[in-house]
Amino acid sequence: MRIAVMKENHPGEQRIPLIPATAEKLVKLGAELVVEAGLGQSCRFEDADYEKAGATVAASRRELLQSADMVLRLRKPPKDEIELMRQGCIHVSYLDPFNEAELVELLRRAGISAVSLEMIPRSTLAQKMDVLSSQANIAGYATVLLAAEHLDKIFPMMTTPAGTIKPARVFVIGVGVAGLQAIATAKRLGAVVEAFDTRPVVEEQVKSLGAKFVKIDLGETGQTKDGYAKALTPEQLALQKEGMAKACARADVVITTAQLFGRRAPRVIDRNMLAGMRPGSLVIDMAVESGGNVEGSELDKIIEFDGVRVLGFGNLPGRFAETASEMYSANLGSFVDHFWDKKAKTFHLNRNDEIIKGALITHDGEIVSEMYKSIISK
Repeated sequence: MRIAVMKENHPGEQRIPLIPATAEKLVKLGAELVVEAGLGQSCRFEDADYEKAGATVAASRRELLQSADMVLRLRKPPKDEIELMRQGCIHVSYLDPFNEAELVELLRRAGISAVSLEMIPRSTLAQKMDVLSSQANIAGYATVLLAAEHLDKIFPMMTTPAGTIKPARVFVIGVGVAGLQAIATAKRLGAVVEAFDTRPVVEEQVKSLGAKFVKIDLGETGQTKDGYAKALTPEQLALQKEGMAKACARADVVITTAQLFGRRAPRVIDRNMLAGMRPGSLVIDMAVESGGNVEGSELDKIIEFDGVRVLGFGNLPGRFAETASEMYSANLGSFVDHFWDKKAKTFHLNRNDEIIKGALITHDGEIVSEMYKSIISK
């Protein structure tokens, strides 16, 4: 089976989909692995490193796509490259399917079996393939370092000849993977940390990291079977904002991580809440790429409102490209290995498997994902 790995050409993207160590594992499975020339350069891997791992290096992107039985990459494919892939090819990457209906339709028409890695179920078995969690870990870490860089005061408490310096206060909104990593990193830097989530079940996790869980009585809330927070009613959102405004007012740094799977990120901080914050404080909107949690945040910009700066940087994992690439590559390698038929030396697209059922969007000229069809039809 010929597996092609494509070099990323998205502006500013430094991450890569496959490192040589994972390439070697795929070759040992029996795959004919071909990587695009220059694949690993942004992370300082040379073509020779992939050749040493047993892969072949190809200079022609077009020929690589046309000859592949399976295509692996990081970001979604450019639309003009879909027609180059042959019918029946298995394509594995991020797809952002709910915001890319036209792309999904092109994949369907081309007869591509398109796997969206974001759609892999969050189960124990699939944990080793969970690219969302691995990249969210890096993003949560990155937000705190960004805050430490841009804040006009230090994070830890210090006793100095000039007196005792109070620690910075950090408020994290949303306690998923990214939020938990942000809490842990801020605590390691010496900040006083508070956190809030609509799911009361995460309170214990927050406390285990040494942070305080901010309790806001919203009535009945919960999470989906995949661990995502359920959407709130307008009444619940109003109560949430009232409670969060108080926590924001006493914070030096607010980090928002709230996202809803397949939908626009919820607006959790408005201008009134920003107005109640101390001048010099920061808000970091981790959801800026999916619509933003903060009113007025803009992608890859720092916007100031009455002395409060709102940071809306995208691709946070890409700030630590080498580590993020190692983790993504391991997830990708685990996905291929899990469904690899070692006797036939080919990838078995098992339509009856729960992981494939969750992640496969298009196959054999049809849209096959029930979740995609149910959400896109609303």
